[in-house]
Amino acid sequence: MEGPLARLDERVSRSLVDLVPRGLSELGADLGNMTVALPVLACAMAYAAWRGRRAQALCAGGTMALVPLLVIPLKEWTARPGPLEPWAAGYYPSGHTATAMVAYVGAAFLVSNRLIPLAALLTALTGAGLILRGYHWPLDVLASVALCVPLLRWPVVAARYGRPARS
Repeated sequence: MEGPLARLDERVSRSLVDLVPRGLSELGADLGNMTVALPVLACAMAYAAWRGRRAQALCAGGTMALVPLLVIPLKEWTARPGPLEPWAAGYYPSGHTATAMVAYVGAAFLVSNRLIPLAALLTALTGAGLILRGYHWPLDVLASVALCVPLLRWPVVAARYGRPARS
């Protein structure tokens, strides 16, 4: 990628990589792994279904299924190289950030809205870990957040149409 925004992104990234111990940034980055985030969402979906909110649980699962359908084509189309692997392509947008955001925010909506700040924190820790470890450029992470905000409208729709009508 070329241009002033890409150059700024690269400068910011270089100043942030390895700013904290690698083990700490790796821990944050790992929060976006499917093996970590999907079980959290699956447990929340099971809880919601058990509580009679099957439509919301299905919407959460469907939203997670949309993540790779949106992220992978964008990665292929942009073919942006990574900070640590300039020979590799497909880093924009961050799939780990998108996975974390949809899984944790989706789980929070299914269990309790009071958990939304925790979900936001887990998503932020994922993005920060990816940037600080050098796995992603900052704009990769921001693009994933922007991409996932519209996806997370499902709780509003499912909550509106999943409730019994008031008499």
